[in-house]
Amino acid sequence: MAGRGRSFRPMAEINITSLVDVTLCMLIIFMLTAPYIQGGVEVNLPEADTRTQVVKEGPVISVTGNRDVFFQEQAVEIADLPALLEPFADRKETLPVYLRCDEEVPYGVVLKVMAAVERQGFQNLSLVADPPRPGD
Repeated sequence: MAGRGRSFRPMAEINITSLVDVTLCMLIIFMLTAPYIQGGVEVNLPEADTRTQVVKEGPVISVTGNRDVFFQEQAVEIADLPALLEPFADRKETLPVYLRCDEEVPYGVVLKVMAAVERQGFQNLSLVADPPRPGD
């Protein structure tokens, strides 16, 4: 009987190989799914060389290429925007409202949305644009 007289000692090391494997798999999954989780309405923003600004939280209004208007991610009519902005009225002097419009949207539609926001007294309306690509 070989090994009968040997005593077994507990292993004092932790095998973390499987922990590292699971962690790396989760990291890859999060990296692949993060762009899809970001949310928001898909809008083809125009490119513009604008000033860099510290972005503060605020309501986002989006207008798609087929002139659909969204408040946050909810489809709305332009006439409904004042009622949707009402909960933010106590901070209308300082709270930014962001307007994201597809570059194919006619100026008149953009102007109607801007007028609906300004009628509510919001003084900080920011137009969102993509920065120009390098080499353009």
